[in-house]
Amino acid sequence: MDLDEARDVLRRQHRAVLATWRSDGTPQLSPVTVGVDEEGYAVISSRTTAYKVRNLRRDPRAYLCVFPDTFFGGRWVQVDGTVTVVDLPAAMEPLVEYYRRISGEHPDWADYRAVMERDQRVLLRMEITRAGPDRAG
Repeated sequence: MDLDEARDVLRRQHRAVLATWRSDGTPQLSPVTVGVDEEGYAVISSRTTAYKVRNLRRDPRAYLCVFPDTFFGGRWVQVDGTVTVVDLPAAMEPLVEYYRRISGEHPDWADYRAVMERDQRVLLRMEITRAGPDRAG
């Protein structure tokens, strides 16, 4: 699958499972909401204390399985890549853009920013290096 085609799926479908690597080499899976930023990176909001964030700081390899809200009956895609963890304060405006791209305008941006600070949010930016499936089976 072409990477731009995969990005188009992520722009429309935001439900996903993120796979990262634990220190013992086993996968850790997390349900997430994913979007695509203006530079074509897959983006996910998380907390700095989350296991997925700890895993990615140690090993930036990540895998996303993205599917429609209905789960069955729609198109799904897997994207692979490497993740950069963006911490606050640098993450604040990208977190605002993340919200806008997925949910639209927030009723109170000052409150949203305060929650991002309180929850110690980070933005996970995945450079997509591979996408599939390339065929049905």
